[in-house]
Amino acid sequence: MDISGSVALVTGANRGIGRHFVTQLLERGAKKVYAAARRPELVALPGVEVLRLDITDPASVSAAAEAAQDVTLLVNNAGIATFTNLVDGDPARIRQEMDTHFYGTLGMVRAFAPILGGNGGGAILNMLSALSWFSHDGANAYSAAKAAAWSLTNGVRLELRAQGTLVTGVHLGAADTDMMAGYEGPTLDPADVAGAALDGVEAGRWEVVVDEWSRTVKASLAADPGLFYAL
Repeated sequence: MDISGSVALVTGANRGIGRHFVTQLLERGAKKVYAAARRPELVALPGVEVLRLDITDPASVSAAAEAAQDVTLLVNNAGIATFTNLVDGDPARIRQEMDTHFYGTLGMVRAFAPILGGNGGGAILNMLSALSWFSHDGANAYSAAKAAAWSLTNGVRLELRAQGTLVTGVHLGAADTDMMAGYEGPTLDPADVAGAALDGVEAGRWEVVVDEWSRTVKASLAADPGLFYAL
């Protein structure tokens, strides 16, 4: 996938990693970047085409697909974190996590797959998490939704291979974004995350594991889970 000359659409483009995706796509020579957000008035970036988009609203997704028929790179970056557990957490917040990370991502893939195919194949970049591979008490709804999104990514990759669409999943630990405000551990520079993800797309990689923590978590999947949670 050559980003130079591509037409990209980035969800959740108003802040955090999404904002860095937009700026770096332009720096790498993208011909056009659609910067999509639920509140488009918050997208203050020059040289982009702003779209109103709520990925949990099928009508909004359809409208975005209708408006962006030239897309060759879809960056599914939009996300939420409700910090909700599964057993005693608010079911509405658990559903919100799944509606965003699984059904929202799937809705975007389904809407844009025919567009990508018609434009030569292109690529889809799904932002996942190290929490796709482990659970954390206090955020188990997020982990479950990201695990589902990981499986989704692996599935649609196979389904879209025949039309020449690359599907890349990106896993990372905590990044220094508004979503992680108050987190006291080490964090990644969101610019570095966006750069590593785009490098992976250009290299044709199926998966990008950004940091050492995420690599450690992935390696633990082959062992007894009790060993990991005893850390």
